[in-house]
Amino acid sequence: MDPPDFRAAAHAVADLMADYLETVETRAVFPVIEPGSLAPLFPSTPPEGPEPLATILTDYQRLIEPNATHWQHPGFFAYFATTASGPGILGEMLTATLGQNPMLWRTSPIGTELEEVVVDWLRQALGLPESFDGLLTDTASTSSLIALGAARQAAGFDVAARGLTGRPDLPALRVYASTEAHSSIEKACMTLGLGRDALVRVPADARFQLQPDALEAAIAADRAAGHRAIAIVATVGTTSSTSVDPVAAIAEIAQREGLWLHVDSAYAGVVAMLPERRAPFAGWERADSIVVNPHKWLFTPLDASLLLTRRMTDLRDAFSLVPEYLRTPDRETPGRDYNEYTPQLGRRFRALKLWIQLRWFGLGGLRRRIDHHLGLAAEFARWVDDDPDWERLAPVPFSTVCFRWNPASGASESELDARNTAIMASVNRTGEVFLSHTRLDGRFTIRLAVGNLRTESRHVARAWELLRAAVRSDDA
Repeated sequence: MDPPDFRAAAHAVADLMADYLETVETRAVFPVIEPGSLAPLFPSTPPEGPEPLATILTDYQRLIEPNATHWQHPGFFAYFATTASGPGILGEMLTATLGQNPMLWRTSPIGTELEEVVVDWLRQALGLPESFDGLLTDTASTSSLIALGAARQAAGFDVAARGLTGRPDLPALRVYASTEAHSSIEKACMTLGLGRDALVRVPADARFQLQPDALEAAIAADRAAGHRAIAIVATVGTTSSTSVDPVAAIAEIAQREGLWLHVDSAYAGVVAMLPERRAPFAGWERADSIVVNPHKWLFTPLDASLLLTRRMTDLRDAFSLVPEYLRTPDRETPGRDYNEYTPQLGRRFRALKLWIQLRWFGLGGLRRRIDHHLGLAAEFARWVDDDPDWERLAPVPFSTVCFRWNPASGASESELDARNTAIMASVNRTGEVFLSHTRLDGRFTIRLAVGNLRTESRHVARAWELLRAAVRSDDA
């Protein structure tokens, strides 16, 4: 495309984008389709010649938009919301236009230094001390992988150079996390060569929080068996119930045992931007690393994960590899080359969209929206608590409510599971809202997670209406 054609095409695409955002609420959050039904709608062979943009955009409207799960829909209450805000979308457009790869300072001076600025802005917003530095990655899975890779290296076995295999000097390594911790921690252990057996799942209490006494016992048992503990993962806002591990107590254990403490607060971490809501985060300032995902509850387009750490040198020791073609002998003043802190060489210019968003909303604007979501979830939880036919299955420290239908009818657990599965499916079929589930203490649990930028009180109220209507319809 030459510039005039690009300008005209960009205007056409911008109109489509604006139309979509304006009308997304009128669409079914989840399309009524089945797996395998979409691929046959497309040609089985690629086009040999060029096609007009108008034709492509017509097919986009016909094939792509109607068959998407609409995460931008205000009735999206499943999983944890990922909303692309208007300013964030504009940031993505400019990111693609500049085409930066901030793997080295010289490959993107502004990409590198703006990332340093934005990371520090976010650190300040979260109320964390200046000892924390960090970087932006794609997702919490990668951020936690990097943190545990640094913990593995910091344990003193020089795994980056010598590896793990064929080493009689290397005991079995252990990482500890709650039974409620995210599966990405287990996957990180798999990817780092520690193996799934290296992850010790510590029992949680009735509030789904890691039990410090059980953690200490697990570490002692492993030490007696000749294993080597290297890291603890505490979670503030678990995926299933958004429970909060007692980070301060865990930090004491980590310090006493000389272990790396990683705090996974991918979903809930942004709540620390509200000074009056920081109680659940007490002690996280003592962590060696923390992950918070702006692409969840900070309304940033995928992908954007913030990894903060007090030990950047350990990250660099774990992942730095500088072949000759990446050296910069012509540079007198050293700058940061972010590729030395991650498994990947190439990197996206994620800081730009965050910089635009932070300026557009301001911290005050973001705080108001997060606080509004907290209030909506609290109201929904009250509705559940006040209805004798429904029960809440977990505390609500943030904006996710875990609940189920359970009337005083003496139904078995299997019958309740089946009935609640049907209720959730019925609600999702309306297309007005989208809910997801988990299991807590083995019980099928419906989750309503408020976090979409466009969600208003009427959408939460409608979800409650649909849930009760699904019960009445089934009873009829």
